[in-house]
Amino acid sequence: MGRDLTVFMLDWGELSAIPVEHRIGRLEYIAWPGEFGDAYDGRDERAHGWLWPPETAPAWCAAYSFLTTTGAHMPHVRAGAAWADMRPLVDTPMREVMDSFLGGLIWDEEQANTPAAAGGGGVFLPAADPWHPHVLLVCLPEAVAGKARAWERVEPCLEELSGAFAVECEGWSGRPDSFEGFVALLREWGAVVVEAARREWGLVGLP
Repeated sequence: MGRDLTVFMLDWGELSAIPVEHRIGRLEYIAWPGEFGDAYDGRDERAHGWLWPPETAPAWCAAYSFLTTTGAHMPHVRAGAAWADMRPLVDTPMREVMDSFLGGLIWDEEQANTPAAAGGGGVFLPAADPWHPHVLLVCLPEAVAGKARAWERVEPCLEELSGAFAVECEGWSGRPDSFEGFVALLREWGAVVVEAARREWGLVGLP
């Protein structure tokens, strides 16, 4: 049974007001289930997109349900590994903007075949066990804004990656099953960063 990934979009000011030692617990309380848990009770398990708290609760945080992954972390790992493989075959301008978009979300330059892993950057307390991290990603609001700008440039050019995907990823274990699936996941991440940037919020991913 693999690790899951829950991605939160949240108001950084509200998060910062919570004592650092209680931040992860607060987000976990919201998600499984908690303060906003009633909003999710009885929802269609196939539902995807942003899951918001009830109107009576302060809407400073929402969780994103990925249609293409059913909550699992491994598809994001595989997509990040696919990009690591494909990068050398992609023209420099596209490679740079893809790096800007995916870096810290599902890929990091220093990690060849592993997912982007957040150290917390002072936003959260460090995990005692590196194999069981408290957080999988932390993206500050200013970084989210940059990723939204990168996505605007990436989205019209996604089909240009098909050749590199076919050469480096198609049919390989540990990579996305298809180019269409890879692109579908990127589009979901695009929707995530665009909405978070619109609100000037940040992103946090918990296992």
